[in-house]
Amino acid sequence: QVQLVESGGGLVQAGGSLRLSCAASGRNFWSYRMGWFRQAPGKEREFAGAISSSGDSIEYADSVKGRFTISRDNAKGTVYLQMSSLKPEDTAVYYCAAGRQGGLASNQKSYIYWGQGTQVTVSS
Repeated sequence: QVQLVESGGGLVQAGGSLRLSCAASGRNFWSYRMGWFRQAPGKEREFAGAISSSGDSIEYADSVKGRFTISRDNAKGTVYLQMSSLKPEDTAVYYCAAGRQGGLASNQKSYIYWGQGTQVTVSS
């Protein structure tokens, strides 16, 4: 049982950076794969990246690879999405999610718990 709350979204110019945080409740946070997804208006929600429960395996969508970095602090119960070199096409609501491991990290159906999302807007 996990509850997730994203924060850190906002407005930023193209080329800038933002760091999103996802705070998790519950002591079982350590056992979950954590994913980041995003959804732009009028578009399907898409996979951005994910980190394994221990943090030893991370993967990213091609669209963000090299620009976004996922990390987690299990002691704090927090997962982070560091975004750099932001582009207007990164504008979206960003969601964190907790799910089971063993399947594809990009499979949204494998995630059990979802946050409410935080808006990221990149100008220009």
